[in-house]
Amino acid sequence: MAEPQASESVAGPFYELASEETTPTRDTVAAAAALSIGETYQTYLDVSAAGHPGYGAEGVYSNGRYREHSSPRIGTRNRDSSAERCTGTGNPPCGIMKDGSKQRQARKKTVSFSSMPSDRKMNSTAACMAFMMEGCEMKKVRSNSRMYNRYFLLDPDMRWLRWEPSKKDSEKAKLEIKSIKEVRLGKKTPVLRSNGLSDQFPDECAFSIIYGDNYESLDLVASTADVVSTWVMGLRYLVSYGRHMVGVVEPSQPSVRTSWIGSVFDLADPERQGHIDLFRATQIIKGLNPGMRESRIELKFKELQKAKDCYGEGIVLDTFVEAYCELCTRPEIFFLLVQFSSNKEYLDSKDLMLFVEVEQGVEGVTEEMCREIVHKYEPSAEGRNNGYLSIDGFTHYLLSAECHIFDPQHKHVCQDMTQPLSHYYINSSHNASLLEDHYWGSSDLSSYVRALRMGCRSLEVVVWDGADCEPVVYVGSSVASQLAFCKVLDVINQYAFESSEYPLILCLVTHCSVPQQRVMAQHLKKILGDKLHVNPPNMEDHYLPSPEKLKGKILIKGKSLPSDLQDSEGEVTDEEEGFEMSRRMMGGDDKDQLNGVGCKRLRLCKELSDVVTLCKSVQFRDFETSKREQKHWEICSFNEVDANRFANEFPEDFVSYNKRFLSRVYPTPMRIDASNMNPQDFWKCGCQIVAMNYQTPGLMMDLNLGWFRQNGNCGYVLRPAIMREEVSYFSANARDSLPGVSAQLLHIKVISGQNLPKPRGSAAKGDVVEPYIYVEIHGIPADCAEQRTKTVSQNGDNPIFDESFEFQINLPELAALRFVVLDDDYIGDEFIGQYTIPFECLLPGYRHVPLQSLTGEFLPNTTLFVHVAITNRRGGGKAHKRGLSVRKGRKAREYTSTKTTGIKVVDELFRASTQPLREATDLRENVQNAMVSFKELCGLTPAANMKQCILTVSSWLMNSERALRVTVDLSEAYPTMEAHGPIPELLRKVLTAYDTMIQTSRTLIESADGVYSKLTQAQRAGLDFHEDLHRIGAREGLKGRKLQKAMESYAWNITVLKGQADLLKHAKGEAVDTLRQIHCAAHSCSLAKNGASTSPASPLLPPHARPLHTIHETEPDNTTLH
Repeated sequence: MAEPQASESVAGPFYELASEETTPTRDTVAAAAALSIGETYQTYLDVSAAGHPGYGAEGVYSNGRYREHSSPRIGTRNRDSSAERCTGTGNPPCGIMKDGSKQRQARKKTVSFSSMPSDRKMNSTAACMAFMMEGCEMKKVRSNSRMYNRYFLLDPDMRWLRWEPSKKDSEKAKLEIKSIKEVRLGKKTPVLRSNGLSDQFPDECAFSIIYGDNYESLDLVASTADVVSTWVMGLRYLVSYGRHMVGVVEPSQPSVRTSWIGSVFDLADPERQGHIDLFRATQIIKGLNPGMRESRIELKFKELQKAKDCYGEGIVLDTFVEAYCELCTRPEIFFLLVQFSSNKEYLDSKDLMLFVEVEQGVEGVTEEMCREIVHKYEPSAEGRNNGYLSIDGFTHYLLSAECHIFDPQHKHVCQDMTQPLSHYYINSSHNASLLEDHYWGSSDLSSYVRALRMGCRSLEVVVWDGADCEPVVYVGSSVASQLAFCKVLDVINQYAFESSEYPLILCLVTHCSVPQQRVMAQHLKKILGDKLHVNPPNMEDHYLPSPEKLKGKILIKGKSLPSDLQDSEGEVTDEEEGFEMSRRMMGGDDKDQLNGVGCKRLRLCKELSDVVTLCKSVQFRDFETSKREQKHWEICSFNEVDANRFANEFPEDFVSYNKRFLSRVYPTPMRIDASNMNPQDFWKCGCQIVAMNYQTPGLMMDLNLGWFRQNGNCGYVLRPAIMREEVSYFSANARDSLPGVSAQLLHIKVISGQNLPKPRGSAAKGDVVEPYIYVEIHGIPADCAEQRTKTVSQNGDNPIFDESFEFQINLPELAALRFVVLDDDYIGDEFIGQYTIPFECLLPGYRHVPLQSLTGEFLPNTTLFVHVAITNRRGGGKAHKRGLSVRKGRKAREYTSTKTTGIKVVDELFRASTQPLREATDLRENVQNAMVSFKELCGLTPAANMKQCILTVSSWLMNSERALRVTVDLSEAYPTMEAHGPIPELLRKVLTAYDTMIQTSRTLIESADGVYSKLTQAQRAGLDFHEDLHRIGAREGLKGRKLQKAMESYAWNITVLKGQADLLKHAKGEAVDTLRQIHCAAHSCSLAKNGASTSPASPLLPPHARPLHTIHETEPDNTTLH
């Protein structure tokens, strides 16, 4: 990477100092940049990694101005916009209310009381050893599930762990450190997993020490996660380096880190006086850690000087190093480094390979890639030259864009854009011209620019008669701030495709006379030119064209005259939302109501009618009428009240309607404050265009903007497959798992926060922040959930939460995850920041989450540190299917079955598929159960991956006092694990469980093709009845509700067959991937038998391992209808 130019990052005397060097090193450039007083430091990496892009690099999306007095998140008790709770439409609340705000339940303020002093940070192994030697009280858990309070401490010679009081002789109430095989974090032994204990304490407060030749366990529960982390870190260090403890507590020579800090200090002291002033020392640390408050740095220096009786003097090297280490060492990252390090307090290339591959889920990691990471993020020249990543370099790496929680693949268009337009959600703006609400808000051209730059693909333009026969644009009572229609079109023409090349839909709401309508048509054709879509729809098509085919085109949505009309103008009904608003503003009556919208007759000229091609506005009557009469190029608009009613009363019909037709949902006119509805309420019904008030920030806009980031922010997101397929069953109000959709478990561990600011406009005095976090899931009703962390008292700089949550996601394609950080204040909890991310964009492993302000800007250097694990995904402790923690025997299994339609010939067909459905379930769950057993015997959770399991077995062998030898034979397609010589009973059980897992995987891989073929054949045979099903049912005497029920059961059966076939295909792919992971891990851990010749990059795979979709390559695929 190119070095930064000195002139760009160094100023004043420090530039001259750097110039004295014959060849400025990376260290001197970084240090000089840090020393430039008054310099604005952009990111943590600007100084120490020469300007690598970090958070915010993907762009800032702002959804409105900051409103000083009316901001709903400032000074209120709720974390969501109060304006968004003013309309009481929709479903009754359940956890997350219809409008997205939470039910405010009475709760006590919860605060973390740690047994560890708040100013005591475990920033080195020496600190851990000192704490362990002092000792603390913990609960010792016996095999009978009883718990006893004991005081545990480490002997001064660091060879024994002791506890007291105890009925045992004092010489027996101890454990020799060298007998420890493993230290497990969490409830990972049979004792701690027992039913009697599992709910009595959180997972993060438990740990187990595995010791002795028989792998016995000492199970302990501490008062806080901080205490657990300290003991686990210290014990793991002793187990790994117990034979090399010289100089651990009192280092005999400087470490890589202290040497680098010393070089930074020397650069700041060019005259070698041995000290620097407080201001300069503060600026250096501030430069290396841009988010850190200067007051905190100064206070730390003063504390250290006072303790050394040198208060008020210059800062000497020892004080500077000590302050830097205490301020800049994040204990949670140091704990992670020690866990993976084989070289004491840094990671070498092999350590980093294991971390990136096993925890972060990155495939094909090489030592060369890891050396590049070291070179990129390690601040010390010594570390870069030797390939070491110190705690500072590791922190830089974890804070970089490479460890962002958002999958970079989704920063670009990554979805299929060749589906019909009705198969996509479309980013839409309501009343785009407004800056504020309907009464007091003024219209402004910048509102259109902002919306288009934020990815909006559907704009509403409300047009009225203007002076001098020139149409104008305004909304509601904002007559004083009218915009010329031609000026609005100029702006739209200029910015329409700046952020996205896919089609833009202009929703024209026309209140103009016929003469001014003709002027509108002229402006549209002249200003938009070739961008305006004018080709009439193809009558032979059944669906709209795709976004790909409509690239660069602007579609006009509006009223249209019949194509065979000969006159120059005609009459149409005007039931659009613009009329509803104008009627309310002008005090009109409620006559001629239909679909909740007022109706009147409107004269429309043919010139304006002709520019409406693929989005002709029509009046919605009912679903049956639409099914019979509506054309694919016609679009209906729904008031949110009516849309909610349809979603509640006819959820299946609404979803089915939206498979073919576009629908637009707009806010009720009762939202005079321009608050927003919850878009998820209508996305779950398949509604493509949900119009949002972009000028109003809050939860709803957070969801909208976060959702549309998943496809390169192009304004189009492909809807879930189950909502696109012509024959499928899906209910918008599903409150359980869906037929044929693989539900997933999301494991979120909120570890810490960084540089959390005081809420803007906070009434509380001082800089004290007491943060807590809500983790929310938004999606279908079955998925909506939230969990809350504890409050961390008086710490916004680096609060440690260390809390784990688990969510079941039944429809992952429609789920979004939201982190909300609040300040726990007695007067009212206040909003600090939030981040919303679609479930499909989550990356596994240890990730940083950038926080955004109320108005959508990224808060500088403000993040959350989390660990993410998702079922059916690689890395980061991945599980392989929903519910892995609960193994089901064959008798207790719940088999997915087909439903009776009441049509004999159809029922006979589906009845024949019962056996292959059961076989598919057995194949999947047998593998699932075997894998869970193997993982639990390895001391891991069901969410672990196979590489972690093999790594665990390898560590047991290395830490054993006895000469144990276990190898993995990679010469066969299904690798076997073999013991050479006697092994402990636990290890023998692990080998037996491994063999069971391999055998069940083999059965799945070799049997899946046949079962998959039976399921797909049954599905295709069922689809043959689709066109005539209504007629066949009527012929057998079914009518009315019975016939409708038969149609629903038929769709359910087709969905089940396709879904179970897809699950089986996915399970086979996972089983093959497990074999790949075993090959890679065996090579990485040196367990391959006789140095097996197969390469980890190209393992020997079984002949049946080809993808299932290749079975019927020559046959046409009719199972998915687009």
